[in-house]
This record gives sequence, structure tokens and C-alpha cells, in this order.
Amino acid sequence: MDDASLRVSDDDRDQAVAALREHLLAGRLTLEEFSERVETVLSARVAGELARVQADLPEVVTGTAGSRPPARFTTALLGHVVRRGRLRLRRWTVAASAFGDLDFDLREATIEGQRTALTIVATFGNVDLYVPEGVDVDISGTSVFGHRRDWGRDAGRPDAPQIHVRVLGFAGTIDVWRVPPDMHGSSFRDIIRRLHPRRDQTELPS
Repeated sequence: MDDASLRVSDDDRDQAVAALREHLLAGRLTLEEFSERVETVLSARVAGELARVQADLPEVVTGTAGSRPPARFTTALLGHVVRRGRLRLRRWTVAASAFGDLDFDLREATIEGQRTALTIVATFGNVDLYVPEGVDVDISGTSVFGHRRDWGRDAGRPDAPQIHVRVLGFAGTIDVWRVPPDMHGSSFRDIIRRLHPRRDQTELPS
């Protein structure tokens, strides 16, 4: 019998998830890619399925990816700012909006550590944070004369990377959108329409 057809155990799946986590921390996988591959690992039944998930990754994880400068501060002042793409988050990051609108998309982001702290400040402004559904997002903080809301399904797992979001708002709005796996590459407008279908369509970002 070919090795690829051998049944895998829970330990085999746990080891595969641990390997994917190391590749995430090394910068080889984005948060969205990590989340998608972990879903495949957890549903794998034979060795061949586990092998395919890691086929484009090296067996030995060494070093970290440093080709992109780490994202430390992102701000929107008196305007609309969109930050997305293959960002590399430091262990702490600040996103702020003052009299402006900030769309902060972490679906293609990579991270430096298993736990990342993200502080969001909104003063007479709006911040929309987009994260893959499988990432563990812990939200705390407060907003005065404004609101903070969490949209989508909380599907974080104990082995997933954690982003601790600390919210500080004054007359501002802060929304965290947990993007489902089947919305890979979807626009902000489509994400909000699906997760918050009653929102006024004229308010949606493109």
C-alpha cells in the first residue's frame, strides 16, 4: 500500500498544524493561507492529504522573512486610507483614525509571533478591521459616544495565532469583520453586505 493512502492520526494532524504555524511565523504563509490550510489538515483522512498541504513549503523551518518592512503604525487623518496586502505585523501594532476612515485588511498579513497586540484608536473617525475567520481574535476596550462591533463567526482554535485587539474610541466607530474562507479575495463591500446585510449600501466601501 502506498504511503499516501495510509490513515493519519490526531497526532499527525497536530504535528502538521504545528508545522504550518511555524511557517506562518516565518512569513511563508499569510493569516488567510494559514487558516485555509489548517481547515484542510483537520479534515484530512490520509497521509497524502497532509502532504499536499505542505508540498510547497520546506521541511525545515529556519529564520524569518524579512523582505518586507514590518507594519507598526497605520493612520487615517482627514481622509480614507486602505491598508492591505502582504503586511508583516510586529508583536504590537497601532491603527488610528482621526476625522477619517481606515480599512485595515489583515487577510494577507504575516505575523512575527504567536500572539500579536493591535491597538485601534478612533477619534471622530471609523476603522474597519478585516481578519480571516480561523484566526483567534480577542477584543477588549471601549468606545465613548461611538461603538465597537464584532461581525462574523468566531471560529478561532486553541492552536491558531492570536491577535489581541485593544480598542480606544471617542465619537468613532470600530468594526471587526471575520471573513469566511469562501470569501477569499472578496471586496470590502461584499464582505460587509454578507455579514451585515442591513447596512445602508451607500455607506459601503468599495
